Amino acid sequence: MTKYLPKNIENLINEFNRLPGIGPKTAQRLAFYLLKSSETRSRELADALVNVKTGIRMCNKCFTLTTEEICDICSDSVRKQEVVCVVEDSTDLIAIEKTGEFHGVYHVLHGKIAPLDGVGPDDIKLKELVARVACGEIKEVIVATNPNLEGEATALYISKILAPYNNVRVTRIARGLPSGGDLEYADLTTIGRAISGRGEI
Repeated sequence: MTKYLPKNIENLINEFNRLPGIGPKTAQRLAFYLLKSSETRSRELADALVNVKTGIRMCNKCFTLTTEEICDICSDSVRKQEVVCVVEDSTDLIAIEKTGEFHGVYHVLHGKIAPLDGVGPDDIKLKELVARVACGEIKEVIVATNPNLEGEATALYISKILAPYNNVRVTRIARGLPSGGDLEYADLTTIGRAISGRGEI
């Protein structure tokens, strides 16, 4: 099909098709949408793509993506700084924030323990989590890793490494989330109930 298209359009379709969740038909629709759009709209998209990594860094405290040294959530004095929700990625943080049920702060691991993929405890932000807890200001750590095999292994490891800190309550989000599912794709009500119904690990 694409062999009848100009090379630059074909290249654009192929690039869209490489994105997660974008199939060949959607990639073609996106390409032709841009082709029909104004040059200004195309330039705006191009600029956004070029600049997406410019100035982006990890928050020095929770390790989510931000443009500042400390993200807006960590620097918000209204948030409960003594309650930390541990998530695998920033997309999970966003999913939880959309529920409006959680008013603490976060710790983003940037992954999960997955031995088959060569990812061990030292490859994600677990040492940094222990360092935060060791400061003595945290009262509860909510483990909100995904309810799949790797997420559960990561949750158990976190409960183990935080066990020496008797003054810290370590909880796990409730089973409102389906086993094998991802926070990013769960509906807001389910995530909200999972946060509200969390229990001890």
